[in-house]
Amino acid sequence: MSAFKTLDDLGDVAGKVALVRVDLNLPMQDGLVTDATRIRAAVPTINDLCAKGVKVLLLAHFGRPKGERHSQMSLSMVVGAVEKVLGKEVMFVPEIAGDVVAQTVGILKGGDVAILENTRFWKGEEANDPELAKAIAANADFYVNDAFSAAHRAHATTEGLAHVLPAYAGRSMQAELEALDKALGAPVKPVAAVVGGAKVSSKLDVLKHLVTQVDHLMIGGGMANTFLAAKGVDVGKSLCEHDLLDTATDILANAEASGCTVHLPYEVVVSKEFAANPESLRTCNVHEVAGDEMILDAGPLAVEALADALKTCRTLVWNGPLGAFEMEPFDAATVSLARTAAALTIEGTLTSVAGGGDTVSALNHAGVAEDFSYISTAGGAFLEWMEGKELPGVAALSA
Repeated sequence: MSAFKTLDDLGDVAGKVALVRVDLNLPMQDGLVTDATRIRAAVPTINDLCAKGVKVLLLAHFGRPKGERHSQMSLSMVVGAVEKVLGKEVMFVPEIAGDVVAQTVGILKGGDVAILENTRFWKGEEANDPELAKAIAANADFYVNDAFSAAHRAHATTEGLAHVLPAYAGRSMQAELEALDKALGAPVKPVAAVVGGAKVSSKLDVLKHLVTQVDHLMIGGGMANTFLAAKGVDVGKSLCEHDLLDTATDILANAEASGCTVHLPYEVVVSKEFAANPESLRTCNVHEVAGDEMILDAGPLAVEALADALKTCRTLVWNGPLGAFEMEPFDAATVSLARTAAALTIEGTLTSVAGGGDTVSALNHAGVAEDFSYISTAGGAFLEWMEGKELPGVAALSA
């Protein structure tokens, strides 16, 4: 991982102005924020800067306004939620550059916080217009990026500003990058990866990259069926991308060439209908799936084998459930393996990093989210990192 500056590298910045890129793309219902997780993620950085006497200007996007102002996508809607989490008054500024922001800076005292308007109201944001970046930067002394979840976008406020102002990683960004470096950058081996989900097509690049990086690749969910079919298994009515069998075969061949062991379920939980606790539920060997049955989870013996393999590993990266975990009893494999990973993490023998929306939900469902070493709430950015891609917002910090 390239070196990047953090808030620990700031000197005396009392009275200075910081542009802090955060993620305030919050879920809303009836005009109210329903989940403040992303606000809480930014608190350590904001508090750190306020304690240093910095005037903090928060930058964020909200929705997809496509370069036009929309009252329902104004960041003025989240000010109350941010104030509640921060426990202090926050000023709202309906611009991101120019005289209005300059006047605000003149009013603010060291330790005060203001939220600037939705950056995507300006077309130059998503176009990464250097002129817009310069205009935004004109009212500040330095830039802090604390939004890993937007780091895969090369936008003016996620990438452009880092080329105009002294740039630093915020506390959330720092924690994310350090955790990801432990997972795949410079991990303690052996390394295991759990990759689940419905479709191989959505995680092709992830799988192609991981077989060259990890010692054990554990494939679950609907995508495991495509790999099983590629190996000649009749998967019945199971979700399966039959047009990707050659691709799956190539990935298996690359894994073998790289010395990566691919684990597919040899025992599965099947049913004739996708419903909670169906009458047709049974557990069988993967070669015994009937033509009118669907594979909906890995069986207990298969999960036990995965757990045994995991116990030999020192690092785990996890993305996606092993079965149709939203419906009982097809959550059993995911819950069981997640609890094994959590126990090993608590013992201190495993560094466990997980990410992606379904993954966070699955680990919360298993009651072990707090026990993993690190859980990333970044969706697209986490997947692109797992694909081995360079994230523009991160690369700019280490430029």
